[in-house]
Amino acid sequence: MAREAGVSLATASRAINGSATRTVRPDLQERVLEAAARLRYSPDANAQAMARGRTSSVGLVVHDIADPYFAAIAAGVTRAADRMGLTVTLTSTQHDPAREPAHVELLRRQRARAVVVCGGRRDDEAANAAMRSALAEFRRAGGSVALVSQPLLGVSTVVIDNTGGAHALARALHGRGYRRFGVLAGPADHLTARDRVRGLLTALTGLGCPPHPDAVVASAFTRDGGQDAMGRLLDRGPAVDVVVAVNDVMALGALAAARERRVRVPRQVGVAGFDDIPTLRDVTPSLSTVHVPLVDIGEAATQLALGPAGPEPRLLHVAGSVVLRDSTPGPGAVS
Repeated sequence: MAREAGVSLATASRAINGSATRTVRPDLQERVLEAAARLRYSPDANAQAMARGRTSSVGLVVHDIADPYFAAIAAGVTRAADRMGLTVTLTSTQHDPAREPAHVELLRRQRARAVVVCGGRRDDEAANAAMRSALAEFRRAGGSVALVSQPLLGVSTVVIDNTGGAHALARALHGRGYRRFGVLAGPADHLTARDRVRGLLTALTGLGCPPHPDAVVASAFTRDGGQDAMGRLLDRGPAVDVVVAVNDVMALGALAAARERRVRVPRQVGVAGFDDIPTLRDVTPSLSTVHVPLVDIGEAATQLALGPAGPEPRLLHVAGSVVLRDSTPGPGAVS
């Protein structure tokens, strides 16, 4: 191709692949591109990665591809990557924290330019230390990193105000007249779930209506976990007039459990969630929740990962906003 364009190999390479330190005159670049078109030349991505030490891909590690929460964030990541001419490689841990470091190591071997890790941390210092080490190795190899999570791993992070959002939701539901709260609390060691439960309990205690201890039910942080926890609460828990799940997919499971037991929502019990996932558009009754701008968060995390590195990790704090819908009209509001 260089011979066809009448330029040196170095000029041809810079015209096709770009260079961080050298530019090519517009007329020479045009000649090279015209020669490439005539010869039907296309760059070898693997060879480019070897030469540059990185590919044009961004790695995205999530806990569950099927969860609409992660799907919405992935939409933001892919949107931001597309604007930068990059592709996204998506991997899932299937809710197993032990798999995260292996995914990061795989992305390092594939020479991904950056990695975005999305999902709440666990109260497990051994697992967090392993992940911290994997991310440090990725960065030493020339990649960059951002999290959507708790800021525990020493890298730039989008931090969602889980405690504040849950606190505001509890106060809003109390304002609608609810006093007997049930909480579908998720796993005890899941820090996002723990933060949201803390926000709920702090607010409700301050309002004079803390939930009965038996009305705070632990379960998996999934739709099936919500269904199981709601079933246990309805079958043997204390009477409640509203149930708050610590994420929306758990709230969807709670609605399924209520239907199975012929408990009418919202006439007999209100239900609320957290996150405002897109799937809620198709739910009846429409679900009260805390809106979190998930797509925007995905974009922001990608920009953090690909932006210029600073001396310290950058933290971007994101607040949620309460959205009250038909699932929580207030006790006695539906005849």
